[in-house]
Amino acid sequence: MTVNDLIAKAAIDRRMAEIITPVIEDLGFELVRVRLMSGKESILQIMAERPEGGIEVDDLAEISTAVSATLDVEDPILDTYTLEVSSPGIDRPLTRLKDFATFEGYEAKLETDELIDGRRRFKGELAGVEDDEVLINIEEGTIGLKFEWLSDAKLVLTDDLIKEMLRQRKQAGVLNEDAFDDIETEGSDEEKD
Repeated sequence: MTVNDLIAKAAIDRRMAEIITPVIEDLGFELVRVRLMSGKESILQIMAERPEGGIEVDDLAEISTAVSATLDVEDPILDTYTLEVSSPGIDRPLTRLKDFATFEGYEAKLETDELIDGRRRFKGELAGVEDDEVLINIEEGTIGLKFEWLSDAKLVLTDDLIKEMLRQRKQAGVLNEDAFDDIETEGSDEEKD
């Protein structure tokens, strides 16, 4: 897997991706994004998922354990940091060319490094991929943006997206409606004399 700027922006992020990608892939997952966020306390944020999409809490714990062990040996971060392993979420970042094909038909926000026809931000419905271009339907029509031009891309949280994610989880057997507790309601039957 080649690491692009959407997966790992800064040099340290790319270094982290080089170290953790083999670990994550050996476990059967894919790296979606890695960011080392510095502040009062540094956080190494890793987003991962299964190649076919989706990830469970137990998977995240497995990745966290394996990545922690590798980072303890490699020790690429000088400061103290917290490791945060998560799923990409519903309004996920789009970091790989295949993501734009997978989520064709859903609304997204894209940003480019350089001005393209006088703008950097594009919001519209994803229209798939053609060669190395991401297609998006905006007000003016369908345009193609070279994947390498993108500096940021993410899905927009919409009702359609939420419904589709719930449908996929239910179809995969992850969402079991029978597991939810029934809501008990008290009757308002008054005692009869």
